[in-house]
Amino acid sequence: MRYFVEFAYNGTNFHGSQRQPNGITVQEVMEDTFATIWRQPVTLTFAGRTDAGVHAEQMFAHFDGTITATESSNISRLNSLLPPDIAVRRIFPVPDDAHARFSAVERTYEYRITTAKDPFRQTLVTRVAPGLDFEAMNAAAKLLLGKHDFASFCKVHTDVKTTFCDITRAEWVNANVFVISADRFLRNMVRAVVGTLFEVGRHKMSLDDFREVIEAHNRCAAGQSAPPQGLYLTRIYYPFG
Repeated sequence: MRYFVEFAYNGTNFHGSQRQPNGITVQEVMEDTFATIWRQPVTLTFAGRTDAGVHAEQMFAHFDGTITATESSNISRLNSLLPPDIAVRRIFPVPDDAHARFSAVERTYEYRITTAKDPFRQTLVTRVAPGLDFEAMNAAAKLLLGKHDFASFCKVHTDVKTTFCDITRAEWVNANVFVISADRFLRNMVRAVVGTLFEVGRHKMSLDDFREVIEAHNRCAAGQSAPPQGLYLTRIYYPFG
């Protein structure tokens, strides 16, 4: 039987979402906790990867097993053992060919900023200097819409077959939140997009310059990546569940 797990996490204290040899990760903590509850190894396949310090308000993973995973008591037990910065929302059965990563048809990220110094949210938003030109940034963001080669916003030396993505939404909905949706995202893509939009918002890059960045297909053409703490994976859409 294949199960999907819906969960959320604050990424501040994790070295990213997926297992790595050099730091504690969300996957490691969750797999160890699942194994403790069901007294057998559990391998979780995540819907995607988030970098160190990045958060997820909605993430999915799948695993296979013969256990009765969906009982609310099991979810309560999991949450009682998991650290405060990880929360399991639900566990539900899916078709055997469903895949947390490859079955997803759309993902949405938000990037959250503030101009005020806030010691209580310093790991949850990115502080920027006031004066960003959001009208200019939204004009640039419109150039991202559609299916394009986004190699300029992709971390170099990543093992991907294609750098084409189909972006269906990209806009600053207010002075604090940038929303972007696509069928898939490349490593570091959203942070690179936001960092480059900051250059537009500071009038250090024109609309034509931003268009040239997209067309360059070269990471060196884009701006610096925005810091991780402002980035949230907020929604993953599947044709089931």
